Amino acid sequence: MGCGAGNYTLKLLEHLPGLDATLIDLSQPMLDRARERVTAAGARTVECLQGDVRELHLGEGRFDVIMAAAVLHHLRTDEEWKATFAALHRALKPGGSFWVADLVTHNAPGIQEVMWQRYGEYLVSLKGEDYRDHVFAYVEYEDTPRPLLFQIDLLREVGFRKVDVLHKNGPFAAFGAIK
Repeated sequence: MGCGAGNYTLKLLEHLPGLDATLIDLSQPMLDRARERVTAAGARTVECLQGDVRELHLGEGRFDVIMAAAVLHHLRTDEEWKATFAALHRALKPGGSFWVADLVTHNAPGIQEVMWQRYGEYLVSLKGEDYRDHVFAYVEYEDTPRPLLFQIDLLREVGFRKVDVLHKNGPFAAFGAIK
């Protein structure tokens, strides 16, 4: 979900060639590009769903793996987070897994401040202070990331039986859960 041009699906195809892929994105041009790339990389079938994951009906017990790359931080309320995680849990087959790589916040204000400062320094090193200010303003206006621990607890609450953190670096985390 939030497949963009299909980069994460392409990486998955390197390890699981010939899989069936369902690509979800708000942008039809991105879905078209992802379909082209994923098909060329050897996916057996490719289905594209254009829309907001909060509004799409994904079915029940349909998927073996769901990946969310830099998309969940757009969810707004705690209720949206819970409803989305519950829908993804329902959409997975027994033993299926859900993997996330995304922006996260921190519960402790001091830690949040340090992590945000480090992220700001990184952005300045890439493209300068104006770029940092642009990214921070965009996040403030458009995004509502939640703490990693909030998301881990929520995964358990909606029914995932195994949850684990793969990697955490500053305000970014990779984690997952198994149904």
